Amino acid sequence: MRTNDLILLGAVEALLASANLECLIADQHISSLEGMIGAFPRRLLVRDVDRRRARALLIDAGYGSELRDE
Repeated sequence: MRTNDLILLGAVEALLASANLECLIADQHISSLEGMIGAFPRRLLVRDVDRRRARALLIDAGYGSELRDE
């Protein structure tokens, strides 16, 4: 998932954590360096072995439109 929406990232991160799925928010530092103008979206990453489970969880929770195609 790539987004500039910090609220969305927090909600998805909490949802994944509640399902015991670890995630990493990448590009946080570059986003702060560019002044939060939105030129560099943050990426939410999960381990490859958790990808299908995380994707299904996010789709079930209504976040399917935020996901990139596989």
